[in-house]
Amino acid sequence: MILIDGKKLAQEMRVEIKSGVEKFKLERQRDIGLAVVLVGENPASQVYVRNKIKACEEVGIKSYAEYLPADSTEECVVELVKRLADDKNIDGILVQLPLPKHLDADRILKLVPTEKDVDGFSEENTGKLCMGKDCLVACTPNGVMKMLERYGVETRGKKAVIVGRSNIVGKPMAMLLLNADATVTVCHSKTANLKEECLRADILVSAIGKAKFITADMVKEGATVIDVGMNRDENGKLCGDVDFEAVKDKCAYITPVPGGVGPMTITMLMYNTLQAASRR
Repeated sequence: MILIDGKKLAQEMRVEIKSGVEKFKLERQRDIGLAVVLVGENPASQVYVRNKIKACEEVGIKSYAEYLPADSTEECVVELVKRLADDKNIDGILVQLPLPKHLDADRILKLVPTEKDVDGFSEENTGKLCMGKDCLVACTPNGVMKMLERYGVETRGKKAVIVGRSNIVGKPMAMLLLNADATVTVCHSKTANLKEECLRADILVSAIGKAKFITADMVKEGATVIDVGMNRDENGKLCGDVDFEAVKDKCAYITPVPGGVGPMTITMLMYNTLQAASRR
């Protein structure tokens, strides 16, 4: 069993991104700018935003943190996003989700121009991904692809099963694997015979948010298991969707939680911001 070390890979990639940012600054004679919009005081969101700002500092990207109170009107948020969209110093815009309930997230996210959509969530970027065209790709699934690539996991002709169909992970993950010549099945809460579907997978990706849901009897011998879940177990300890201890001995490759897919997500955000700047 080979452990896919997301922490180590993320660090290696950040060194590469930093060098790309320095090259960009020399050639274009300007900074690369990433704006992060946080509305309200959601503790988890505050941690994410802090980590994103820290990652920007590490790779040499200039961060613009925009904090708005939780009771901000929709017009106030709309005005801010429009201003950032027009700002020539800003290459990427990230609106931290979830937004307070009284705000229309769809309306606000649609104001982020496709070329500054470093989250890769826009309808246009998602559509381009489906068509196999060059675009900004959602950070977590893109990070998973980098992991498979760097560890030499073959996707061509392989059977990939994704458990979870969210717009943020499941669906883009399916498209990326399809574009990489895998044969893809997407499973979800209404899938019949989930265990049988999972057992067919050469590459099994779980992104459902249920602690230790994937058990050893659901994993094929020699499979690659990618755990996107981030949960707490019965003792309050951080764990993934996969019962790691039970599953690891059956795998050729497996990602741990923490230290697997998680560190790659913010690194891919830095990667996307560099891409967005280079394309402008």
